[in-house]
Amino acid sequence: MARTIAKDHDQKRAQILASAAKVFAEAGFDRATMTQLASECGISKANIYHYYDSKDAILYDILETYLSSLRDRICGIDLTGLGPQDRLRRVVHEILFAYQGSDHEHRVQVNGVEKLPPAQQKVLRGYQREMVNFLGGIIRDIAPKVFDGDKAKLRAATMSVFGMLNWYYMWNSGAGDAARREYARLVADLTLSGVKGI
Repeated sequence: MARTIAKDHDQKRAQILASAAKVFAEAGFDRATMTQLASECGISKANIYHYYDSKDAILYDILETYLSSLRDRICGIDLTGLGPQDRLRRVVHEILFAYQGSDHEHRVQVNGVEKLPPAQQKVLRGYQREMVNFLGGIIRDIAPKVFDGDKAKLRAATMSVFGMLNWYYMWNSGAGDAARREYARLVADLTLSGVKGI
């Protein structure tokens, strides 16, 4: 007879992923042990193995869950009726707020993707690429003559904006809504003022 799924299966799985993200972010994936994960989760190693058969499986699920959700939130923003500048402001704001509360997951993805098998990396990098292309299209529309036919320049500008947003947690850990709104405004202003002068 097949084992039935516990009613709190999804809740426990989410707890394991959140705890593992914290351990991986603080100790590093390579140094983290299943014993540490169990201790952080407050459950036994055997219970963790009921959900995941390896650290690698946990790492992939952390990143797949985080990046797919992030992609859906960012690429699903309703920009109807907004001009290029307002679209940029809206998306920059949403990215920064999407990162809120996910410092551990965000930190794990910086070095974690490359530790996974090529097929899994391809899935995760696909999510990242979709977000880059989405923001890149908005940046291109701000100054189409600057980026006309120059994909390398557009990618560099797009990754520079992501760079300003991606590392915010390092110098503003635990920043609240007001600080994030102000920083989102700053990044948007820098981008809007800068791309036309490239």
